[in-house]
Amino acid sequence: MNKSEELKKTPLFELHNRLGAKMAEFGGWAMPMQYSGIIEEHNSVRSGAGIFDVSHMGEIRVRGKDSFGFLQHMTTNDIGKLQPGKIIYSLMLYANGGAVDDFLVYMLGENDYLMVVNASNLDKDFSWIIEHTAGYDVKAEDISDEYGEVAVQGPKAEDTLRKLTDYDLSGIAYYEFRQDVEMAGMHVLISRTGYTGEDGFEVYMSPDRAEELWNAIVKAGGEYGIKPCGLGARDTLRFEARMPLYGHELDKDTTPLEAGLSFAVSLDKDFIGRDALLKEKQEGLKKKLIGFEMTDKGIPRQDYEVYKDGSKIGYVTTGTHSPTLGKNIGLAYVAPEFAKTGVELEIMIRGRLGRAVIVRTPFYKRAAK
Repeated sequence: MNKSEELKKTPLFELHNRLGAKMAEFGGWAMPMQYSGIIEEHNSVRSGAGIFDVSHMGEIRVRGKDSFGFLQHMTTNDIGKLQPGKIIYSLMLYANGGAVDDFLVYMLGENDYLMVVNASNLDKDFSWIIEHTAGYDVKAEDISDEYGEVAVQGPKAEDTLRKLTDYDLSGIAYYEFRQDVEMAGMHVLISRTGYTGEDGFEVYMSPDRAEELWNAIVKAGGEYGIKPCGLGARDTLRFEARMPLYGHELDKDTTPLEAGLSFAVSLDKDFIGRDALLKEKQEGLKKKLIGFEMTDKGIPRQDYEVYKDGSKIGYVTTGTHSPTLGKNIGLAYVAPEFAKTGVELEIMIRGRLGRAVIVRTPFYKRAAK
């Protein structure tokens, strides 16, 4: 792989090479894109279980007596909903309402929080946080190097991990976590979260134990056909579940309201970017995120133009062939007046317009337990 020596490496880098993963650059990291193949890995997560290296994610710890008020001011969601052991999805915004990043906030204890942020945005996020600490009694630390992290996702994720711990994993609800859980002979932090639309867990461990834990999980999941999965399958899985990816559905010029993330925005508290969102609500959105399905042949890709009756009305943020649905689908930003289920559109694919229709999202939703 070119320039691999310049890229950051996760604690599992050597393991990926031994497993024959196709490696590529992602957010400054050398990451596995695929092992056996994206479709096979994707289907393994939908039907059984898959394991992902997500050690590239950034971890920022915020603590101190003003940490609650500080995070209330910095982030869109209501930190008051949290208690120790619970997690919330939130965003940080610029004054214009555009997204700095989206992330998870874990409440570790009183006045003690862990933000898990996108790998490619870690340095920017940390600088943004430090820049705004003046006047608050808080300490923010980038502790990303203290963690290795793997995600175990799929309907057999809990069955797999249950073999490695005496802890009752069924007692961890969605968007909850537990600290200091003994698993495979080591102490880990485990959360019931993920980025695939399936049930599953994310497990944080000491980096020097990451390979040991990975191997134990793969062995435990053998009867369920667990597969190592790369970022290729991670992207198709999150996309079918309509989970946003920064740089695609979110960026500095896109607001959470445009992205359909109003559930993560609490307008009844003050935060950076709130005024811009209130104005946007009053004046109306400039664009809206929609899902579409191709009715003509062709696979839509990021930045392809979207047309209606010969006029350009938007652009594709993510598009691919859906392994689960067997269809070519996409997400796109379009002018709000066209953002209705059933509206027919055209996507410019390699110089030709292909017909598409707006459909409900998420494209995929797992069956309730």
